[in-house]
Amino acid sequence: MKLGMGAGGPQRTVQKQFGLINLLKAGAAQLIVLHHLAFYGPMADQARPLMPALIDWLDEYGRIAVQVFLVVGGFLAAKSLSPQAHPGIEHPFATIWRRYIRLALPFMAAMLLAIGASALASQWMTHDSISAPPTLSQLSAHFLLLHDVLGYEALSAGAWYVAIDFQLYALVTLLLWSAGRVSNQRRRSWLTPAVVAIGVCISLLYFNRDADWDVWAPYFFGSYGLGMLAWWASDPARRPGETAVLLMVMVVPTLLALNLEFRSRIAVALVVACVLFLFGRIRLADYRGHGWALVNRMAAISFSVFLVHFPVCLVVNAAFTRFVSDQPHEQALGMLVAWMASLAAGAAFYRWVEKPLGRVLTSFMQPATPRPSLSIQAGMQSRAVAKLRLYR
Repeated sequence: MKLGMGAGGPQRTVQKQFGLINLLKAGAAQLIVLHHLAFYGPMADQARPLMPALIDWLDEYGRIAVQVFLVVGGFLAAKSLSPQAHPGIEHPFATIWRRYIRLALPFMAAMLLAIGASALASQWMTHDSISAPPTLSQLSAHFLLLHDVLGYEALSAGAWYVAIDFQLYALVTLLLWSAGRVSNQRRRSWLTPAVVAIGVCISLLYFNRDADWDVWAPYFFGSYGLGMLAWWASDPARRPGETAVLLMVMVVPTLLALNLEFRSRIAVALVVACVLFLFGRIRLADYRGHGWALVNRMAAISFSVFLVHFPVCLVVNAAFTRFVSDQPHEQALGMLVAWMASLAAGAAFYRWVEKPLGRVLTSFMQPATPRPSLSIQAGMQSRAVAKLRLYR
């Protein structure tokens, strides 16, 4: 918080957050952690008699929380790359490069943790979730975010999502750049949403129905594009007719695709997109009660939690397998310990890895602001003195 001076003395400059987006990110991150705890075991296998319905639900449906990240990712990508849906990116490859660096560096730090966690866990248990020591080519594929495309085994659960997020961002950047190359002033208001809507239709009707495409961006573009359309449709500056059209191209093709082949993941994506259309732009002060402060904090560390939770859960699973009784209550406690440890590790990773890397990359990639010459400084000072005299 920054302090400003008001009529009554010092006042807080209120920092506002996207309340709904933070709530969605925080909740989805927790579901992903719990899904992997339920899916990979072995603690969940031992604890299942205590809560079979809950563990089975997390095992089967917890993964759908990824759709929240996809839709929110598209929503925020539209906000940053094309807030008013105008086509054109001035430096597309520099934009893609910045995104790659922001994802790849913390991702590789997390993969090193995963390698160490697998080595430690292998001393205490034998399980399919433990990865073999990686080869140099496997590490290189991970660093390039091409591990799934090249057919290498992932070093951590969720590694696929980081690669897909990069592919989607790069694809959208190139689409906006290409649209800007062919657009003119008359086309600017509708060309970009039209291109994205067409991409959503193709994804939902073809690519998303074929699991062979699930290592490529087009498979997931339906959900990502729904988030982008939700951002543009929720723009308060748009005329009601334009908003109605954007809503129609967001909802109608998705319903048709669901009628053709129902997929719960796409139904969830549509619901999230509609909720973002209604409430996604609402900003809330980050100090309004401890509840929202916690939500904002959990949202801030959600990517770090996503990156490091699997190595943490793997080590806790191995420790409880080796040193603790296999009784359901003890193993259920182990799941709780793994969950809490994942949050703590995510907070530490955010503070000591993700956030410092972000600051360094931001300062490195932004061009230095040239200092004004002495003559310009003198002119600025003289104008400042004249303004002070004017208000005396």
